[in-house]
Amino acid sequence: MTQPQRGARQAPRSRRRVAGLSLIELMISITLGLMILSGVAFVFVNASQARNEIERTSRQIENGRYAVEVIADDLRMAGFYGELTVGGSAPATLTDQCSLTASDWALWTLLHVQGYDAGAGFNQTTCALQNHKAGTDIILVRRARGCVAGVSGCDAALGGKPYLQVSLCATETTTFKLGLEGATTFDLKQKDCANAAGKRQYYVHIYYISTDNGAGDLVPTLKRIELDGTSWSTTALVEGIEELNISYGVDSNSDGAPNAYFAAPGTLADWTNVTAVQLHLLARNLEKSPDYTDTKTYSLGINAAGTAVTVTPGGNYRRHVYSALVRLNNPAGRKDKP
Repeated sequence: MTQPQRGARQAPRSRRRVAGLSLIELMISITLGLMILSGVAFVFVNASQARNEIERTSRQIENGRYAVEVIADDLRMAGFYGELTVGGSAPATLTDQCSLTASDWALWTLLHVQGYDAGAGFNQTTCALQNHKAGTDIILVRRARGCVAGVSGCDAALGGKPYLQVSLCATETTTFKLGLEGATTFDLKQKDCANAAGKRQYYVHIYYISTDNGAGDLVPTLKRIELDGTSWSTTALVEGIEELNISYGVDSNSDGAPNAYFAAPGTLADWTNVTAVQLHLLARNLEKSPDYTDTKTYSLGINAAGTAVTVTPGGNYRRHVYSALVRLNNPAGRKDKP
């Protein structure tokens, strides 16, 4: 009888031996898989943290630039009163920057800007300053709106709001009126001495740094107080702005260009000669950055004593200084010489 070939009987056992994985092979596969997953998770976490950091920094950059832009745009219009020829002398005193008396506003048209180094000399009670951050500057801007009320898309005059009307009629002795719509008789005429002269809304804006954002969060915030007519209102503008320091360029020879910069010009007459403003803002991230400590010292111009202002805030926030030199076109333009 022919014996079965040995190879034929052993083939099934060989197939059983090569099928599946051994325990050791399975453990090695799981270990390698876990190592790969750990690497992927590590890369994902790092990428997520980097993305969050970029987003925080982007918001900080946007906030810092926007804060400078808001103040700078207002300053470029400082001292604009439409057709009014501004002249005369500065008032002898000014103790209440937030007076609601229209006759005071008329006296202060020459004072297009006023600043208060570290808040010194500012009447915080009358102006209802909310949680002013100690050591930061305050700046006040006076001007009229660029458009005439009710003309070319400009809002119509609203009752209770302050307006400026300038006479263009050669026979009128009153050059301008500044008061509240509905309480002041705006009867000045245009050049034809028949039709009523236009009215421009009168603005007083006060910028300062608050220790909160007005919504209950302790976030340093740039705020603005605005003259509403019979009261003042406060608007939170930009969060994350924690320092504000300002220098003022005074034109001492009436050529329109500043001759020296001061943190606090000495007299009201000096303020009428301010033709440029240098802004320094320190902006920070709104959220803390993990594993980061700010050890930098930031330079923010000069103080009233003429010495450099530096701050080292520390903490876990990333920060950046934003600066701008702004020419005050209206007061400087009136002094320009050909």
